[in-house]
Amino acid sequence: MDYIRLGRTGLQVSRICLGCMTYGEPNRGNHTWTLNEEKTRPLIQKAWDLGINFYDTANVYSAGSSEEIVGKILREIAPRDELVIATKVHGTWKKAPNAGGLSRKAIFAAIDDSLTRLGLDYVDLYQTHRWDYQTPIEETLEALHDLVKAGKVRYLGASSMYAWQFCQSLYLVDLHGWSRFVSMQPHYNLIYREEEREMFGLCKSQGIGVLPWSPLARGKLTRPAEDADATERARTDEFGKTLYAATWDSDRKVIQSVTQIAKQKGVPQAQVALAWILQQPVVTSPIIGASKPHHLDDAVAALALKLTPAEIAALEEPYIPHPTLGFS
Repeated sequence: MDYIRLGRTGLQVSRICLGCMTYGEPNRGNHTWTLNEEKTRPLIQKAWDLGINFYDTANVYSAGSSEEIVGKILREIAPRDELVIATKVHGTWKKAPNAGGLSRKAIFAAIDDSLTRLGLDYVDLYQTHRWDYQTPIEETLEALHDLVKAGKVRYLGASSMYAWQFCQSLYLVDLHGWSRFVSMQPHYNLIYREEEREMFGLCKSQGIGVLPWSPLARGKLTRPAEDADATERARTDEFGKTLYAATWDSDRKVIQSVTQIAKQKGVPQAQVALAWILQQPVVTSPIIGASKPHHLDDAVAALALKLTPAEIAALEEPYIPHPTLGFS
């Protein structure tokens, strides 16, 4: 496993981050394809054995059961000081006023709930899951700063917003002397590259670590285009269906390029798609999902797979601009 510093911090994270939305009780929340504790345990154990020290979840994944399962397993298999555990705040976890968003009250309640579910005294990276249009950004930023000073959070990150929003946030924390965001978690893969236009330039200039979510486009990049809906998740993931449907004809051409290069190299498509994203200079650690052991093997193997300039050009050439997706 390779390790890299997260942004300008001294924190070392594995170049592969294990995303934990796959793990949670199927009867909690609206993800019927998630894995319970028994099925999750060998996958997290394998990830740790492969050298992955970075784990990303969220308070709303499977109505909190992802945090419960992941926290329990990690506490049992690894020393706390060797783990980098990330979670997120924003989503509504129950139908009640103040039970979501990024108000001071909601953030303070959410971190305590997450720490309880994870069984931890602190999280290493606490991320705003989405932008809150109802709460003044100054209120959110000061509340997050107070969590750092209280010792409940080591570092702050953000996810999926417009570059102007992130720029405003960075300006305000610098103005007030509050704790700075050190990472951005954007939607980014071979069939959705809109973050290259603004967000990546901002992150590079500000020394922000980039942690792409859905680097395999919810599995679409891992199999031929005609098999796009071949899994239970692909058939039932309603959010995933909103991300690529409008541009599927052009996306299909990108996937065909992935298929062709994978055949030429004699490797699975997942390795090619991940190798491409790992070779993007601004990317720190892509967040991969793993529901089977070979998903982890492919992710780690992608670290050593080097694509030629000609192969990269062939993968990128069919891409066309997409509408902004994944911010809600």
